[in-house]
Amino acid sequence: MPAFADIAIDPPLADSYRALALLRRDGDGGIAPPAVQMVGSGGAVLERDLPMVDLERLTRGGAGERKACAGAMARAASEWGFFQLTNHGVSRELMEEMRREQARLFRLPFETKEKAGLLNGSYRWGNPTATSLRHLSWSEAFHVPLASISGADCDFGDLTSLRGVMQEVAEAMSRVANTVAAALAEELTGRGGGGASAAPWFPAGCDETTCFLRLNRYPACPFAADTFGLVPHTDSDFLTVLCQDQVGGLHLMKNSRWVAVRPRPDALVVNIGDLFQAWSNNRYKSVEHKVVANAKTDRLSVAYFLCPSYDSLVGTCGEPSPYRAFTFGEYRKKVQEDVSTTGKKIGLPNFLKHSSVQ
Repeated sequence: MPAFADIAIDPPLADSYRALALLRRDGDGGIAPPAVQMVGSGGAVLERDLPMVDLERLTRGGAGERKACAGAMARAASEWGFFQLTNHGVSRELMEEMRREQARLFRLPFETKEKAGLLNGSYRWGNPTATSLRHLSWSEAFHVPLASISGADCDFGDLTSLRGVMQEVAEAMSRVANTVAAALAEELTGRGGGGASAAPWFPAGCDETTCFLRLNRYPACPFAADTFGLVPHTDSDFLTVLCQDQVGGLHLMKNSRWVAVRPRPDALVVNIGDLFQAWSNNRYKSVEHKVVANAKTDRLSVAYFLCPSYDSLVGTCGEPSPYRAFTFGEYRKKVQEDVSTTGKKIGLPNFLKHSSVQ
């Protein structure tokens, strides 16, 4: 048998699971309720189709079609915080190529991924600050700043074709994100009542140097019944564009219940981030979502995060706003502080003008 057959590819997630499982024992030596009761949905999970939007109506349609398309996205952003796009301009061939490159990347030995400084040292796995199973994510990822992809100091190792594919994917998803964000902003600022039109480049402070591309892998999990692929969270950006495979596992909170998102071939998933909720004065919703672990197969996805520069003010679509003025850098710093001290993200409530959060 070849020597490399014994090289570990997966991160030591099972070790993390077992260590955290020991913490479930109570002081009498008994076992606390199973983690599935802590992290599960609290009942049967319905599988639903997200609102579907044909983006070509916005980019190529007449005035009436553009207005209807923007309105449909705005309703979905308000009611769901999520929607899917078809005819978005990101080809199936490109995403299949990205998936092949992604699979090659994640097949590298764990030690190489963790220590070799690949992709600007952007590798991460599990959750190093987890203190219970409810905080453990059964996943690994490369969270790559777009500015570094084309940089000479960004090491791609032997994956010589990965850089070009990532650049192409980032450019294509950036076009989608900017088109959608501008249309959603225009829905709030360009309506009757004297609102000014949205800036041509929205959000302010966002460009190819400030956004991120994240390559995700969720390995098959032997403890899938009581483990998250990705813990429940909201996104700390303006907008996220996601391309997922057909394995499924994305769940979102709708009407206080978890809903499973039915994957659709060739569709991209868009979700509103915290910054857009703040900018929109809570008209658009940054909705809690998670990925459930899968016992039988890996899951791959690619996410594009539309983020401003750290010193950019998030702003508002109009006063009065429920939020005080804050920058993206302030927001990120506070999220990190909260996670470090409390084990969870508090997020937007910290920035309300009349916040009760201490």
